[in-house]
Amino acid sequence: MTTSAETRTLEMPHEPAEPVRDPLETLARQLLTEIGEDPERSGLRDTPARFARWWREFTQYDAGKVETVFPLHTAGQLVTVSDIDVWSLCEHHLLPFSCSITIAYRPAAHVLGLSKFARIAHRHAHRLQIQERLVHDIASEITAVTGSPDVAVIGKGEHLCMTMRGIRTPAVMTSSAFTGIFEEFGPARDEVVSAAGGSR
Repeated sequence: MTTSAETRTLEMPHEPAEPVRDPLETLARQLLTEIGEDPERSGLRDTPARFARWWREFTQYDAGKVETVFPLHTAGQLVTVSDIDVWSLCEHHLLPFSCSITIAYRPAAHVLGLSKFARIAHRHAHRLQIQERLVHDIASEITAVTGSPDVAVIGKGEHLCMTMRGIRTPAVMTSSAFTGIFEEFGPARDEVVSAAGGSR
């Protein structure tokens, strides 16, 4: 009769496990092959892993805490933050677009911490997007965090899906989301549009 100790002695040693490869690496290798490249050549050998790391880093971006607000001791002010530069990815072609964001709001009882504007903008940019939805999403979150119904977001972007392909002409696209007092043409709207005019 074989004891358990003898059984362990007779067992063959296990081969070291193969490292788990990110499925995005496999996709990158297939892409390189399909466009006529050799993924094994020296300059490309580590490209699939770098490709996978970049996609994971971009789409899993953590903006951190965005709900930091402070009591407001004045009334009737407009707060405007401009030239927040973000990169996003066009969901139609998976090509990048850069966008300069201007955000304005009229605080109710609290003001939002300054860095939180950029965190919110980046959070919504780090996904497959179209520019129109990007500014809408940012405006919606500013409203949710601040409790203010008066929010304006203007984005001015250059899209590589137009610059690099198709017509191959650079251009700047402007899109906006206005709520509350910014919906009407008047001093509040003029102020934020003027602040956005200096962007780009």
